[in-house]
Amino acid sequence: MLLRAKLFYMKSGLRNLIIGITENNFTLSLQFNFSSMKNIKLIITALLILFLSSCFNNEHNSGYPLKTPAPGLFSPISLQPDSSEIYLCDYFPDISSIDSFQLASYFNYLFNKKEMKLTVWPVKKEIPTLSEMKIFSGGTPYTVLLKKSGKIKRTFVFIDKNRKYSKVQIAGEFNNWNPSAFSFASEKGKWEKDMFLAPGCYQYQIVADGKWMPDPANPDSADNNIGGYNSVLCFSNETGNVKKPELFTVRQYHEKIFISAEHMPDSIFVLWQNFRLMKNFIKKDTSSAIITIPSEAEKLERSYIRVYSYNEAGCSNDLFIPLKYGKVIIDAADLKRTDLQSQVMYFLLVDRFYDGDNSNDHPVKDPEVSPKANYMGGDFEGIINKIEDGYFSELGVNSLWISPVNLNPDKVFREYPKPHRKFSGYHGYWPISSTKVDYRFGTALEFYNLVRTAHRYGMNVILDYVANHVHQDHPLYHQHPGWVTKLNLPDGRKNIRLWDEYRLTTWFDTFLPTLDFSKPEVVECMTDSALYWIKTFNIDGFRHDATKHIPENYWRRLTQKIKSEINIPFNKSFYQIGETYGSRELIGSYVNSGELDAQFDFNLFFDMRNTLLNKNESFAKLSRSIISSLEYYGYHNLMGNITGNHDMARFISYASGALSQREDEKEAGWKRNIEVKDKTGYKKTSLLTLLVMTLPGVPVLYYGDEIGMPGAGDPDNRRMMKFNKLTKEENELKEIVKKLIKLRRSCLPLIFGDYIQLKTISSKYGIQDKDILAFARCYFGKTAIVIINKSDSRKEIFTEIPKHISDQNNDIRLTANFGSNFKITYATTKAKVIDITLKSNSFEILTNYTK
Repeated sequence: MLLRAKLFYMKSGLRNLIIGITENNFTLSLQFNFSSMKNIKLIITALLILFLSSCFNNEHNSGYPLKTPAPGLFSPISLQPDSSEIYLCDYFPDISSIDSFQLASYFNYLFNKKEMKLTVWPVKKEIPTLSEMKIFSGGTPYTVLLKKSGKIKRTFVFIDKNRKYSKVQIAGEFNNWNPSAFSFASEKGKWEKDMFLAPGCYQYQIVADGKWMPDPANPDSADNNIGGYNSVLCFSNETGNVKKPELFTVRQYHEKIFISAEHMPDSIFVLWQNFRLMKNFIKKDTSSAIITIPSEAEKLERSYIRVYSYNEAGCSNDLFIPLKYGKVIIDAADLKRTDLQSQVMYFLLVDRFYDGDNSNDHPVKDPEVSPKANYMGGDFEGIINKIEDGYFSELGVNSLWISPVNLNPDKVFREYPKPHRKFSGYHGYWPISSTKVDYRFGTALEFYNLVRTAHRYGMNVILDYVANHVHQDHPLYHQHPGWVTKLNLPDGRKNIRLWDEYRLTTWFDTFLPTLDFSKPEVVECMTDSALYWIKTFNIDGFRHDATKHIPENYWRRLTQKIKSEINIPFNKSFYQIGETYGSRELIGSYVNSGELDAQFDFNLFFDMRNTLLNKNESFAKLSRSIISSLEYYGYHNLMGNITGNHDMARFISYASGALSQREDEKEAGWKRNIEVKDKTGYKKTSLLTLLVMTLPGVPVLYYGDEIGMPGAGDPDNRRMMKFNKLTKEENELKEIVKKLIKLRRSCLPLIFGDYIQLKTISSKYGIQDKDILAFARCYFGKTAIVIINKSDSRKEIFTEIPKHISDQNNDIRLTANFGSNFKITYATTKAKVIDITLKSNSFEILTNYTK
């Protein structure tokens, strides 16, 4: 046994004595302020007694507390190549509960006590791929994982011997297509730009004196779907024969969890809740590990085991294992609506869903406003009716995301861009009050009843909340005109819809002032308004509008209040998902323990859409995109995977040929009647829905997509929901969607499973086919294998079953959930292979059970 005492001085100005006893990788630690210490010998004696007494406890007792001042699960921190900022309040909303923190010796830091912010940078050339920061509270060490930056320096060079340029820039997926973000440096006609990029694939263009063009030095390109091509850069950080580890759940038995690994990890981190388990809880060999669940877990209805690992090639996938009173959950019936990973979300616009009460129908009377841009009568009573008549339960969704319900103006307003059409605020995004309910949707009591009814039917309610801006008629704007950003820029332009150039200050329109969140009083006002909706109506989450246009200090303060005033006192889970169009790095910068749980994965959606719509687009691009999202957001993330939303044309309009990706989708909706042109569009829509329901993340179904409602851009994509007189194709699509949702909610591999991309060939000749995609989701011996054929012809497909699956289930049997014919054969390598035939634009989900 080793007795170790360490005295250190934190740069915050706090003096603490940390005295600990370390045995079997377990550290019992207490911190004391010098002013309170009278007798160090007594303290050491007390620590010895505590430690020795713990040796007689149950060997599966970790000693970690059940109740903590740190709600939720700590997300790992992705470090930057140079320096990174870590806010301790992200993890402990009450910063007074923090005793101290501890970083490994290969980091240095500066500590800002006022902001409780660490600025961390590496002091050694090589640091581990994964490391641990400890935050001590009440003498207990909490673990925050630190992920080494995987970014690699890339140098872009542009030379044009035939022409001289005054400015050369680059725009792409890595900088939100904003050329002003990255400018080249010039030397004798040679333009260069160094960038640090994470491994992956990026589309981009060179912008020379304002002219956009593919990179002449890069032969790789991709169709940009608007009549041109983008250059494509792909690279990996894996070198030689070393591959990143792959972790898999194998089986569970009583308090034991068995996992396996391919490409052996150098180190493994096992967390129960936010505590790293000691070595005596983990037994491992070269390719497997056995984890013992701490006995404390038996006292909690829900807790979690998380596993991370790495080797010299990089981080592995992560494992996420839910427990119910200390036992691994192996039956979906044990899940509740409060289990955020099990959500299937349905997004509806209140005004456009169902009119349950004609007495509150009050469209704005103005001859210049089109019925498409006016109120249509949907209300709270209509949603309640549809909950009670079983529409959502029959569909299978368990979370309702509803558009903003705050009061909007009684007048119409003319849009700033040409052709200057008039619109009403039927959508809810023009608040003239941040706390009053819009009377056209119903009363505050009716909204409260809506939430209660949803809860009674086992559904969450996620409310769309607008914080970025207010309407010019909002009292806040009149009472505090200095609380908004400036409309007129120094160069004479109006700061309207400059989404990336002036991301944090731009206005959506001349009548929608953007709030200035650099002012603390604005942050306090709008976060208090947000909490009003939670406390008054007991909602279960927020969808946050225009997330990237609001500074991070707002999100930190809001989340801190939610943790302090909702999560901790009421033991209530609360889901926050944001809306950001941009690079994965920008989107992911808001997703962490101190800000949001998730954002919508628009990059993945656009890659799904483009791959399914374009015959020449290979599934290889989508496969890379899936892995990129998992690498950025985690393999068990809560990101929203959408079938569409209210800001883009309906997928089926493209898939059926009624709309072209190369035309202005908004103008198309004003100029002609967009309907389903080719019935193949319904099949394509089912493929999109399949991906949304089977990939890691939270599935989000836009209202009407379950029946293939058509529509061009806003507002044509916001038609009144259709419930009656469905066509044969609409009914067939709806049945497929219902079955997919049922599988998603009942099949644990599709909720918590490891993600494995599968190798496929089309036909017995061994030809790789760009139109075929296959992947597996695996969870403790249960497997779901997804196979897609997006081509216009019937295909025979051979898909190899992953070795670790067939090893676990020597007598594996698979069931085709959508009626496809298949058989299991053996390849020349004696690996088991699925031989399946799929019709054009079709899919299959195979699930297993063992004898």
